Amino acid sequence: MMETFHWFRGEGFRLIIDDLLALPRNQTVIVEGFRLLPRLVQPLLKDQRHALWLIPTPTFRRIALDARGSTWEIASGTSNPERALTTVMARAALLTVRVDLDFTELGLHTHLVYGAMPEDQLFHLVGDAFFGPSMPIACDV
Repeated sequence: MMETFHWFRGEGFRLIIDDLLALPRNQTVIVEGFRLLPRLVQPLLKDQRHALWLIPTPTFRRIALDARGSTWEIASGTSNPERALTTVMARAALLTVRVDLDFTELGLHTHLVYGAMPEDQLFHLVGDAFFGPSMPIACDV
């Protein structure tokens, strides 16, 4: 299931790039999504410090799905929803491990996101990665 997962093979990535190229060049953009695979993004970076991947732990992933109300979205359409959810979560964990190997090999910056990390803490973690801990940044979350 993991090997044939179309998003893991880069499907749709070119559409993201096209959208980004259509944006004004003089603005800072934060791009988020699991289709931003390190092996696809890394060749496009002028500076490795311009990218940071937040890696969800399985606990964080489950909390995020529950908060969105989409935990059972895929699984409920199957004959065995409990097993399907377990399989989907296992696939996500395997994809994370596989992508983590790419991060290590490519020397890209990552940070694990645990459990129910508050939004303001996550906001400052990302700000510190790009601007340093001494740079004051506004937070309205």
